[in-house]
Amino acid sequence: MYTVGCYLAARLSQIGLKHHFAVAGDYNLALLDQLLSNKDMVQVYCSNELNCGFSAEGYARANGAAAAVVTYNVGAISAFDALAGAYAENLPVILISGAPNSNDNGSQHILHHTIGTHDFTYQLEMAKRITCAAVSITSAIDAPALIDHAIRSALRARKPAYIEIACNLSNQPCAAPGPISAVLCPEPSDAETLEAAVTAAAAFIASKQKPVILIGSKLRAAGAESAAVDLANALGCAVVVMAAAKSFFPEDHPQFAGIYWGEVSSPGAREIVDWADGVVAIGTVLNDYATVGWTAIPAGANVLNADIERAYFEGHDFGRIHLRDFLSALAKEVVKRDSTRVEYERQRPQPTVQKAADPSARLMRAEIVRQLGPMVNAQTTVFAETGDSWFNGMKLALPGGARFEIEMQWGHIGWSVPSSFGYAVGAPKRRVITLVGDGSFQLTAQEVAQMIRRKLPVIIFLINNSGYTIEVEIHDGPYNNIKNWDYAGLIDAFNAKDGKGRGLRATTGGELAKAIETALANSDGPTLIECVIERDDCSPELLSWGHQVAIANARPPMPDR
Repeated sequence: MYTVGCYLAARLSQIGLKHHFAVAGDYNLALLDQLLSNKDMVQVYCSNELNCGFSAEGYARANGAAAAVVTYNVGAISAFDALAGAYAENLPVILISGAPNSNDNGSQHILHHTIGTHDFTYQLEMAKRITCAAVSITSAIDAPALIDHAIRSALRARKPAYIEIACNLSNQPCAAPGPISAVLCPEPSDAETLEAAVTAAAAFIASKQKPVILIGSKLRAAGAESAAVDLANALGCAVVVMAAAKSFFPEDHPQFAGIYWGEVSSPGAREIVDWADGVVAIGTVLNDYATVGWTAIPAGANVLNADIERAYFEGHDFGRIHLRDFLSALAKEVVKRDSTRVEYERQRPQPTVQKAADPSARLMRAEIVRQLGPMVNAQTTVFAETGDSWFNGMKLALPGGARFEIEMQWGHIGWSVPSSFGYAVGAPKRRVITLVGDGSFQLTAQEVAQMIRRKLPVIIFLINNSGYTIEVEIHDGPYNNIKNWDYAGLIDAFNAKDGKGRGLRATTGGELAKAIETALANSDGPTLIECVIERDDCSPELLSWGHQVAIANARPPMPDR
């Protein structure tokens, strides 16, 4: 005999989830009991619902999908922030919310955790705007079909889904699950359209002498990373990667030509894109941050755009084709066009060996990046928080197998701490390193306690420069100042009596080197290294980027007609 809750647990387990994240509340307590009965999944607890959503988002980055369970209104509406982030970042997070007793629907009851009206549908209506599917379960008979629809939609669209379950239904009997293939089986590319798209795209590329490939962040969502490598190998051209897609194409690949990010691109990357006569743009997201305030947008007749389920270029627009199918088939049809790679090799900047700073000198941002570099190996995942951590992270040379996580579309400060927690739960064998500023850390610091609880050896580089540096460079004011904390000392409070977290403080290069040595030796919990630097010690790229974004933000209104 299956219950609604057991059915949900079975489906989550069948799609490959070994964990689900949760914050308890009276509307979801019976559901949490039902989920606990499934011994193939572990219930992971979070400090609040916002962090719960971001933890699930991080787990999805590691595992391909994730689930979070919260209570009605006070829990779910808080988690909606992270759920919207998962939508923006193309991550299939399934948010499950407990809801009022089914007998209260249509009644004149006023319930707690609501806004005090008789209508309880507004949370579902809100969820519809930030998910690809949102369902409300008020009947056990309908539960299997609704659960399958939500999960199937999330996996196909690579977007979040929302499931609302009345609190008196999770332990009610329902049908047993059918074959999981009904949920997992993908909708295939339209064969005739795929063939036409590949033929037209191959002709487009053949007409160019100097094509370049531009990799965007949707590549992972499409499951097309290996297919992109196949196309690159076949073309032989230079390959540049947008900042939000760092690590989605191997940086040790001989055709890798750096990060393309307008005027803050890595050396040589912008120049090779400007020199090219054709751009194969794969899974790109051209927002204002990625284009440096709209100053770097590859567009026009020389651009072939390949999106998750669409390819369009020079009078052609093909839909219902999967990106990985398109790239794999195109790789078999293209002709060699290696001019951009040859030219980049002529101009490739020689790697510079940065000299170590005096160990007794005041710690600076550049020295942090220098010491961080050797820590990154094939089993490392680096999380870069919104802010100067983006630009510091871009300077890291990633060996094959290393991963880089960023949240450039949603851009929520504080995202990295809970997201790296969820990632570490989902990928326990990887070394997780988080780069975060002091202002961002204050938003979601509680989840370090959950790292301690689960003994996750996440290494956190907390840059303490007394404020919101990214905001300072866009538009400064007193609102960018924050109350300083004893960040290293905070770990002792989180440890309480049984924790093994370490909190360290570095004000010089020598102190940082010792702190890193301690962090690498601590396998029983997280290590937070508070790196104290001057307020204005930021990357030159942030200065340039912030200036252009500020100009874009300050554009005057269009004149009234």
